[in-house]
Amino acid sequence: MISPEKHPTITVGEFYTRHSESLQMKVLTDDGVGFQRRIREPTVNRPGLALCGFFSYFADKRIQVLGSAELSYLKSLTEKEIRQRCAAMCQRHIPCIIFARQYRVPDEVLAVAKENGIAVFSTPMVTMRFINAATLALEYDFAPRKSEYGSMVDIQGMGVMIRGSSGIGKSECVIGLIERGYSLVADDMTHFRAIEGRNLMGTSSELTRNYMEVRGLGVINVTAIFGISAVRREKRLDLVVTLKEWNEIAEIDRTGLESEYYEILDLFTPHVTIPVRPGRDIARLVEVAAMDQKLKSVGHNSAMEFNERLLASMQKKKKES
Repeated sequence: MISPEKHPTITVGEFYTRHSESLQMKVLTDDGVGFQRRIREPTVNRPGLALCGFFSYFADKRIQVLGSAELSYLKSLTEKEIRQRCAAMCQRHIPCIIFARQYRVPDEVLAVAKENGIAVFSTPMVTMRFINAATLALEYDFAPRKSEYGSMVDIQGMGVMIRGSSGIGKSECVIGLIERGYSLVADDMTHFRAIEGRNLMGTSSELTRNYMEVRGLGVINVTAIFGISAVRREKRLDLVVTLKEWNEIAEIDRTGLESEYYEILDLFTPHVTIPVRPGRDIARLVEVAAMDQKLKSVGHNSAMEFNERLLASMQKKKKES
């Protein structure tokens, strides 16, 4: 297990590279100017009050978005006043400025931004639509992250992370699942993001995506061998499976009545431990565990149903006697 990243930030350049296409952003300043500045909060700010000179509650850690209202106000000012108001805002170490609706940006704004090393962008998107889309993108970028040692597979829509000690047979298990038509998400190391504090999204690193290391065979290209459907870029985590040697488990659960959970980034995911010994089809057992968890997610708990059935039978026999 690897410690989670705390207080993540991203640079303006990273934000532009990742989202310029979806947000239809165009650079208005010189390439690279202000790209090293850091965005420190996962939302945006409309600096209407700041342009009027009120900075008591100015959100200078956020992207500054100017729409119709802000631009109309700037047009009512003289060129000197525009420079003064924009200079006061730019000197607050803001990350960048984005003009919505692809309005013509006053030359004074571009000049002040250049003097302060701040990037200016434009987008044809309507202001509120851009704000909503940018906020979602930032929330994803700023989501808490953590890496876990374990492979992840998509089994019938269920994201399953398979973990265990080195040499326990994780790779063989994953290969068996891929042969059954399921998709590899990550091999050996899975990177998680906590989205909106509710879902854990797992993925692999760009370097190792599509590849697996199998002892005795080396590194294999999963896509080339099994087809493009054998790999999935990202999946929500629904179940954690730990493989353990049979003799290392003090007491093996034979009923499944007691629920276990695995914690990642303060979110708890259902967890099962599967004993490993020669002759057991571990891939098949992991597949059944995933399908059983899928049943539980829609309200069918096999262990509880059987237990209730057993108790009812005992109660019936007691009355008959």
